[in-house]
Amino acid sequence: MTFSPADVPRMTVDDLKQAARADLAALGYPNPPWIADLQRPDAIEIADVIIVGAGQSGITIAAALKWDGVSNVRVLDSAAPGAEGPWLTFARMEELRTPKTQVGNEFNVVNLSVRRWFETVYGRHAWEELPRIPRKDWKAYLDWYAEVFEIAITNHCEVVDVAPEGDVIAVTTNVRGVVEKSLARAVVLATGYDGAGAWRVPGFVSEGLPPNRFNHTNGPIDFEALKGLRVGVLGHGASAFDNAIKALEAGAASVDLCFRREKLPRTNPHRAIETPGMMTHYPDLSDSTRWNISRFFRSVDQPPPVRSFETAMGLAGFRLRPATPWLAVSEQADAIRVDTPDGILEFDHLLLATGMQIDLAARPELTSIHDKVALWGERYTPEDADKDARLAQLPYLDAFYGFVPKDAADTWLSRVFAFNSSSFISHGPHSTSISGHKHGVPRLVRGVLRRLLLDQEETILPALAAYASPDLPVSDDFEDRVATANSRPASADQSDNRV
Repeated sequence: MTFSPADVPRMTVDDLKQAARADLAALGYPNPPWIADLQRPDAIEIADVIIVGAGQSGITIAAALKWDGVSNVRVLDSAAPGAEGPWLTFARMEELRTPKTQVGNEFNVVNLSVRRWFETVYGRHAWEELPRIPRKDWKAYLDWYAEVFEIAITNHCEVVDVAPEGDVIAVTTNVRGVVEKSLARAVVLATGYDGAGAWRVPGFVSEGLPPNRFNHTNGPIDFEALKGLRVGVLGHGASAFDNAIKALEAGAASVDLCFRREKLPRTNPHRAIETPGMMTHYPDLSDSTRWNISRFFRSVDQPPPVRSFETAMGLAGFRLRPATPWLAVSEQADAIRVDTPDGILEFDHLLLATGMQIDLAARPELTSIHDKVALWGERYTPEDADKDARLAQLPYLDAFYGFVPKDAADTWLSRVFAFNSSSFISHGPHSTSISGHKHGVPRLVRGVLRRLLLDQEETILPALAAYASPDLPVSDDFEDRVATANSRPASADQSDNRV
């Protein structure tokens, strides 16, 4: 479905930005800064919080922290300006999977919502007809959202380490070849779905073919180069279907989408846990319940989005091949040979929609962290039938997304928060997604505020004693003047303490 901007909009998006800011001000945004300056002999500035990642989670967290009076927040992102998040790169679906009513980053401010933004751009009727939010419109909305909160983003900034430095955290970055170090009291890793590892193709593919014969679907792909080619896709999720569509639209001769399951998933049980109770109090569930919920979702998976499925099935040259796992891959003289239980398939290029491999050591920002944090496999021992080596590699996070150290002496790790796929077991499959922001972001922010408050616990009583912001509009000599007035003889026109 294609929408055009409304011919006579009631307001522009800039008007809406000002209206949203007025609403925020009416609700007390932002709270006054309350964090005492931290002085260092070398006079290096120390941020209250550094957020790594300026996608939908990063900017929402920055906005929430500013609302709560945390004013010195830095947001870093490796992408170019306007390219933050996956929306203009490897996210290739036409629309979001999340229901349009389950977006939760607007803090209950109507003029800050994606609905009001969409109605402003396209008209109210367009929103009513809209099944789900278009991907590119979602990115445009996020950019507008960051403008509302005046969130400054440092782009082209790759974080290459997060490590302790005294009582604070040092974030080492590479900005266009220049290595710098910034300090912060707390760090939030809002690094998305691959924040716990890396996108990798199966070893039997990468070892059996040269790199120019395949792509992972969550990376850059030259679709124009696939024109006229036979393309094989491995996987059955959203990424598999979306990339198959892009390949055929670019002129691929054919696309065969192969997957191991005998049937595509029909239902999406992820929707069943998107309730206020589950999303808000998920960390309060027992370790065994959280572990087995994660195992359940590992086994059932999600179906492809309806629109992606219907689009792909309607395209000439598309073939769906259920119950077709790839057993081996090899390069032949004029084709890529793929061995399956039902025989040989031949392709010219492969697209691997095989997801992420959990590997904390693969993340540069976790260089000083990955071997010091407690893992689920070290904190919880399931029954033999419930074991899962992949899940066991995920970090065991505290109730506020904070890393838990293996060694109690590494207290600095409690200053680093993982609001990304690392939280899959600890906080649930959706806590860092669009539908989870309404419940997950406040939990994270409470953890950050708690850390910042405890940092200045020793200053609380002296600050109370030095507090000098008068509420009562009287002068210092008021009581003396009252006493003088009271000492005078009473008279008919002097019967009270008015001075």
